[in-house]
Amino acid sequence: MTENENIEEEIREVYRCYFHDVYSFIATFTNDRNDIEDLTQEVFIRLFTSLSTFRRKSQLKTWLFSIARNVTIDHIRKQKRKHLFQDYLGKFPLSKEKTTEDIVEAKEEASGLYAALHQLKYDYRMVVLLRGIHEFSIKETAKIMKWKESKVKVTYHRALKILKKDLEGEVDVKERWI
Repeated sequence: MTENENIEEEIREVYRCYFHDVYSFIATFTNDRNDIEDLTQEVFIRLFTSLSTFRRKSQLKTWLFSIARNVTIDHIRKQKRKHLFQDYLGKFPLSKEKTTEDIVEAKEEASGLYAALHQLKYDYRMVVLLRGIHEFSIKETAKIMKWKESKVKVTYHRALKILKKDLEGEVDVKERWI
């Protein structure tokens, strides 16, 4: 057997041994079968593309599940961000053919969101941008802001609450600056 054939056989074996475990692991985080299949495939793609960097300091299965965890977390973050903006911007038509009215409405809603963001006090705005838009973790945001993690959590929660009220037209002007 050539070296390439050995590698291909190793890949097949890893896939056979761990596909069901990885699939089941991911299924505990999402119910959408298409997402589960896509995420499982993404895990194995990442594994195989980075196999040359595997230092064998842990078992292959441990490393594989570390990759699965990261892929799943990335997916969950994307879903949260997607839902956050869908809540605020409204549902966009699924059709790729958007009417001029749809485009104008989407731009108005986006501009409303950015206007509401701009109305937030600096700390609230920064936390929403870092956590909600740029997807930094709580720990990373705390480091950037030079805060404790608990302050990031509280500030982010308060900012989203005010932002939601503002977009729904229910915010008290004083509330933005508390």
